Amino acid sequence: MRASTRISTLTGGGSDGWGVFYKARQMKDAGDEITELTIGEHDIRTHATILDAMHKYAKDGYTGYAIMPGEPALRDTVAARVQSRTGVPTTRDNVVITPGGQSALFAAHMAATNPGETAAYLDPYYATYPGTIRAVSATPKAIQTFPEHSFMPQRDDLIAATKGAASLLVNTPNNPTGVVYDATTINAIAAACIENDLWCISDEVYDTQIWEGDHISPRQLDGMLDRTMVVGSMSKSHAMTGSRVGWVVGPKDTIDELISLATHTTYGVPGYIQMAALHALNEGDWLETEVGAPFERRRKLVLDLLDQQNLVQPVRSGGAMYVMLDVRAAGMDGENFAYALLEQHKIAVMPGESFGNAAAGHIRVALTTDDDLLVEAIQTILKFTEDLASKR
Repeated sequence: MRASTRISTLTGGGSDGWGVFYKARQMKDAGDEITELTIGEHDIRTHATILDAMHKYAKDGYTGYAIMPGEPALRDTVAARVQSRTGVPTTRDNVVITPGGQSALFAAHMAATNPGETAAYLDPYYATYPGTIRAVSATPKAIQTFPEHSFMPQRDDLIAATKGAASLLVNTPNNPTGVVYDATTINAIAAACIENDLWCISDEVYDTQIWEGDHISPRQLDGMLDRTMVVGSMSKSHAMTGSRVGWVVGPKDTIDELISLATHTTYGVPGYIQMAALHALNEGDWLETEVGAPFERRRKLVLDLLDQQNLVQPVRSGGAMYVMLDVRAAGMDGENFAYALLEQHKIAVMPGESFGNAAAGHIRVALTTDDDLLVEAIQTILKFTEDLASKR
């Protein structure tokens, strides 16, 4: 017997983009000391106050089946948070709680597309995007962006590329580039969605990690409220990656359908974890600031180092926990550069090609290790690039 084509073709017949990461983990398991700058996993753990709340609520009996849309108090708090940040009226009827942001992406695409319809997304992209689209039996379409525009999409390109599509997936602050989409870009996204009658699926899981500029949600713009679903998560804002708490915010009738989807798929999120997430959100800004502060500090450290040379150029990130570097001066594509860096210097980064074609010749550095170790790794990357460039 064979698995369905729906599941056997998730990666489109190519690599899933995680090869360097898997090799780094194999080397680490074999005893090598690897500096891991690959995935967006905090180097701090979930805060003790959240874990204490999780324990308390588990002891208090929140261990049975949870209500499918999510705990009412958590939905209310997410709604109030979104309304406060965007100015858009939002209630619990606009919120469904999901097992993390990835589940929210899947659910949103289930709602936005019929089998065979085109679901567009921007390249470079988070590695799971095209597979998620294939998983709902839609057809993925990458829209290339360009380094000279800091990988921000252009209005005319968006409008032309999304004709005939059912949805457009966007992500700001962006993973992998760290770029925060400006007002011109968000307005271009809205123009494409309105002109071509698209759903906009807005992945905003990094919305608390803004180091330059302002976060603008497409849902805020005129004509976008009833055609936008926003994906959010506790993973990045509160270092709760393993707890799997996310949400979709959208029009009430669509949220009602997503609640039905949850009944037939995930069957909800454990109550004690939801209540711990509620506790975390009610702690206020200090906790989010504490989680994000190392990335803001490390971003500055990295950019200061890069400003001292001209060979390796950064994409000027404004948010999230990444810096993307242009290493084409080394005479390699990003994938070969990343493998060589790992083999010769035991430093693991993600190739730009893991995130599509647009970032070929780049690498993504996750700012997820100790400051001194990160600085040492960046210095090694710069010297490695210089040595390669001198041999060309």
